[in-house]
Amino acid sequence: MNCNCSQKGRSLQYQSNQKTNQVKQARLFLALFLFSFFLHAQDSTQVEVPKKIYMTQPLGEEDHPVIDGVLDDAAWNLVEWGDDFIEQRPDENTPPSHQTKFKIVYGQKSLYIGIRCYDSEPDKIVKRLSRRDGFEGDWIGVFIDSYHDKRTGFGFIVSAAGVKGDVLESNNGSNEDDSWNPIWYVATNVDDEGWTAEMRIPLSQIKFGNEEDQVWGLQVMRRYFRDEERSVWQRLPRDVAGFISEFGELHGLKNIEPQKQLEIQPYTVAKMETYEAEAGNPFRDGSDNDITGGLDAKIGITNDLTLDLTVHPDFGQVDADPSAIALDGFQIFFQERRPFFVENKNIFDFSISQSEAGNTFGSDNIFYSRRIGRSPQGYPSTDDGEYVDQPNNTPLIGAAKFSGKTKNGWAIGVLESVTAQRQATIINGEGDRRKEMVEPLTNYFVGRLQKDFNERNSYIGGIFTAVNRETLPQELNFLHDAAFTGGLDFKHQWNNRDWYVGGNITMSHVKGSMEAITNTQQSITHLFNRVDADHVSVDTTRTSLTGSGGNLQIGKIGNGHWKFESGATFRSPELELNDIGFQRQADDIRHYTWIGYQTLKPDKTFRQVGINYNHWTAWDFGGNHNYMQFNTNSWQNWKGNWFTNAGFNYAVVDYSNFALRGGPRLRNSPWMSFWNSINTDNRKKIRFSFFHNGRKAIDNSFKSYYMEGGFVYQPINALRISAYPSLEINHDRMQFIDNFDDVNGSPRYLNGKIDQRTLSMSFRLNYTINPNLTIQYWGQPFISRGRYGEFKHVSDPLAKGFEDRFMQYSDAQTSFADGTYSIDENLDGVTDFSFDDPDFSFVQFRSNLVIRWEYIPGSEIFLVWSQDVTQSGNPADGLLPSLGDNIFGQKPHNIFLLKATYRFVL
Repeated sequence: MNCNCSQKGRSLQYQSNQKTNQVKQARLFLALFLFSFFLHAQDSTQVEVPKKIYMTQPLGEEDHPVIDGVLDDAAWNLVEWGDDFIEQRPDENTPPSHQTKFKIVYGQKSLYIGIRCYDSEPDKIVKRLSRRDGFEGDWIGVFIDSYHDKRTGFGFIVSAAGVKGDVLESNNGSNEDDSWNPIWYVATNVDDEGWTAEMRIPLSQIKFGNEEDQVWGLQVMRRYFRDEERSVWQRLPRDVAGFISEFGELHGLKNIEPQKQLEIQPYTVAKMETYEAEAGNPFRDGSDNDITGGLDAKIGITNDLTLDLTVHPDFGQVDADPSAIALDGFQIFFQERRPFFVENKNIFDFSISQSEAGNTFGSDNIFYSRRIGRSPQGYPSTDDGEYVDQPNNTPLIGAAKFSGKTKNGWAIGVLESVTAQRQATIINGEGDRRKEMVEPLTNYFVGRLQKDFNERNSYIGGIFTAVNRETLPQELNFLHDAAFTGGLDFKHQWNNRDWYVGGNITMSHVKGSMEAITNTQQSITHLFNRVDADHVSVDTTRTSLTGSGGNLQIGKIGNGHWKFESGATFRSPELELNDIGFQRQADDIRHYTWIGYQTLKPDKTFRQVGINYNHWTAWDFGGNHNYMQFNTNSWQNWKGNWFTNAGFNYAVVDYSNFALRGGPRLRNSPWMSFWNSINTDNRKKIRFSFFHNGRKAIDNSFKSYYMEGGFVYQPINALRISAYPSLEINHDRMQFIDNFDDVNGSPRYLNGKIDQRTLSMSFRLNYTINPNLTIQYWGQPFISRGRYGEFKHVSDPLAKGFEDRFMQYSDAQTSFADGTYSIDENLDGVTDFSFDDPDFSFVQFRSNLVIRWEYIPGSEIFLVWSQDVTQSGNPADGLLPSLGDNIFGQKPHNIFLLKATYRFVL
């Protein structure tokens, strides 16, 4: 074998010098930004804002106001007006277009709030209708920090049309939970001076201590829709580091007792399914019917802590997940929508590595509630002529959640749930039946604790989760017997919460059979079987796996125009969270930095502008430098309330440990990408938006483009229509297909060129008859088609030149027949390996029609029609013809639900 060692040495030296220059350039770029940051650090607008105080008074037994939206009750004469509102945006600390004032009184059971919103043109007040938490049109919001911890708040919002909104604020307003639906009462009225609102908030719906003389945080915020203006009672500068910490104060609350919440909510669901019958299959006769019932309860153990119980719960999601397809092999993250898990979700949150910079696997979390009640993970083995009744979901036998926050700063969350064992039924042609377990009886536990201290400027917390499964049969031996995770997190803020340092450390431990742990080691999250990785290897005798992860960051988010965050995060190769958490990949050490600048005052062109810089760099635990990327982006809120943004990325280093699914580390070519969006004024009855992004390798080895545009049209206050079509084009000359272990004495890592196009459109229609009766429709046709060619195997995965990384098969080496490709590498007439045609066409249409009626506060009736058509189209057809042929004329899967609940408040 001949080897030009001197030429190879010069090449390596060139690559080393090039990498050194890239690192030097990156450091110089970062230094310039940091110098600019500290040079402008004196550009601070922060001033000491005095706290305003509102003094309330108690009501007599006969003085309680009638909640009709008209402020004519004698009770309102007991107190003075809270007024002198100040504009918060767009022009902070200036007089608002119209003033607002409010009064607050209280009884032993409820807090009463009366608000007047002045408007010189009351006929122009915008009264758009929506479902609860729609926040459309003119609205007024009252925010209460009844703990007075300057971190947690309860928000009660009402629009001029009488639509209620409520939000549970945590982490000083950075986390908002609008799924929180307390029972409270409100009415509004429009008159010659503007509009008014009256609220009655039962004290059982908010949390507070048992001091004789209470002091609560208080903020009142108004949206003046025509000018898209916010005004507030307590001044809120635009450059402060938080929301709740800046509240004014409510005084005068004396001798009120915390109210223990006790609510019971039984429900019943009638369900009917229709689908295309399958000839000869006794389990698919064309329809199914079912009636179920259950019970939810909410018990106030103390005023601070609530126990939620559910027996045979209805955890069906009213909203369907959007269609999606992923070619990288990683799982797709979907939002949780089930009410039991969504409410108080902030307490259970333990993100592994969220950052202001992004690109740090921000969806990864120790607790991902959609693991509970997932579709069964097993499928029975069958013989020809057998039919299977496979369960679609795993029902919960019961669940309990104990959560809340105490007056002295303890945030507590405990969740316990048990999912039932599920079995598939198999029947053969003779009518013989057997059952096979496809999901074991499983117990899920989550415990979360946080404690505020240092005058609420700091916290420290922890989390522990456990998953325990019953004894597994051989067919489910790929599952873990048990999985445990634990973590500690902290955050410290100083200089009026402008600066912070925070982080977390995470540990995981899974145990099971040798097959289960081997399966984990070889999963795409870990890939210990990577052939060129000397720091990991598969041990088929192991019965447990222990890993770790963490994140540490420092930043500044208040006091002036400039903000920044810098930090590092890691995931050891053994970290495994996916039994009850969400994790895409392990074996990653990553540094990130974000620097941002934003204006604080509007000018003749913009209401506000921001510009950001980010960079990321990553290694694996073997010391390989896998990633380096730079980004700059800017966003603009124009004078006419249009929004635009644009961004640019440049990745100078990009290697993947996962692209070849256990094969060697693969070099990706340097690439550039961009994104840009335009949104017209969202106050208009018709508004448009357009977003697009593109990505391209420097050597054209891959390129992609995505665009989405659409409109929202609201012809009348009660009706809202939107449509958003999208198109994605993906050309990649190195798309993974499969691995073959032994071909002519060595493995083959088969890749090909893919030409993929994805077309979809999301359509919504919302009709609000009144704030308590709504009709909503959502539909999405979706098609993703991929055509493959230029089949190749990776021969030199780290080669600098793209063409040098693979050997491409010629037409003479490739043949196709009966849906199978055959490869004859040495042209000896003998097939060396074969693989199925990878071309695909995935067609789906999903829709939901939901009629919701809240006939009394907290009690609802739902009528749901859900439809699904899923087909495999012909990849040779065009997108639109294939979409039409595989949706229209097909027998859809229909689900009809009628759900009724009644909420007893005791």
